[in-house]
Amino acid sequence: MSMKRLFDVLVAATALIAFSVPMALVALAVRITSSGPALYWSKRVGRGNQLFLMPKFRTMRTNTPVVATHLLGDASRHLTPIGSFLRKSSLDELPQLWSVLVGHMSLVGPRPALFNQEDLIAARTRQGVHKLRPGITGWAQVNGRDELEIPIKVAYDAEYQRRRNFLFDLRILMLTVIKVVRAKGVSH
Repeated sequence: MSMKRLFDVLVAATALIAFSVPMALVALAVRITSSGPALYWSKRVGRGNQLFLMPKFRTMRTNTPVVATHLLGDASRHLTPIGSFLRKSSLDELPQLWSVLVGHMSLVGPRPALFNQEDLIAARTRQGVHKLRPGITGWAQVNGRDELEIPIKVAYDAEYQRRRNFLFDLRILMLTVIKVVRAKGVSH
């Protein structure tokens, strides 16, 4: 097991235990404020372009089209009553710690594309970024998050691939905490 994978497993397991009560409260709040399950299992593209199911707390109504948020037009009309808060606070991302624990994701890496984001998948494959395990956060996320156009996002992903090491991952994790606290660059 690599140092990165060992770090991922230890942090994910610790965080799942530490956040178990807040996660239970979020799940309850999602169920109380909208019909449908608390978790949404999103079909994502992982390492080697293999598909996997990534859990998130559901922030959209159950009949929302499965496309990237920026393609919804008026995404706010699809949000659940607490969806905007969950997205702004990034609490909707906490279940992804499970994906880290089971090995589908890493704490740091390119954000996993939706299964139908062919342009993003193709661009990452051309750059060799598809060889990386996707992450809860990444270099592109701390440099613009949802606001980045695909070519810029892929350029950051490729830069991460070239520069990746344990200290760079720690830097990205620290920058992520700052971005989450400021709630910058999040699509609502």
